[in-house]
Amino acid sequence: MKLAVRTMISLMLALAPGLAGAQGAEPGGDKTVMFARDDPEMAVAIAKARASLDEFLALTEAPPSGTDRFKLKVEVHDGDISEHFWVIPFRRNETGFVGILANEPVAVRNVVLGQNIEFTRDDISDWGYRRDGRQVGSFTVCVMFKRMSKEEADTMHEESGYDC
Repeated sequence: MKLAVRTMISLMLALAPGLAGAQGAEPGGDKTVMFARDDPEMAVAIAKARASLDEFLALTEAPPSGTDRFKLKVEVHDGDISEHFWVIPFRRNETGFVGILANEPVAVRNVVLGQNIEFTRDDISDWGYRRDGRQVGSFTVCVMFKRMSKEEADTMHEESGYDC
């Protein structure tokens, strides 16, 4: 019997790191939710994020007033296992991007929280930022809310400003 390949997607309501480079989390912290690699709702969320990635990256180059906490979600592979992490902060480099892993790994063992990682556009599965205190983007997070208890999702909506 062949086991279905699963992927882990971290829900981190992360803040931009402070001057010392430490990672913080909003109330509610990290949460990792398991999805089948071919989950249709998650596939739509990732496709939506990727389709609008250029507009998001343009915003990061000249952030409008009232915006902050720009982040990318990146898929990391470790053999047959993959896990998605928020990378905060991030910047472009010669081969793609580099940034700091902002979640504690649950499934993969080839990265650690706070590690500087390099990745390409193809590894990006989501993006997000805050505008006037409300979350923009974070399409995969909205799918994850559907897999949580109503109480948990409502609390995260209220504390972190998600409009999904």
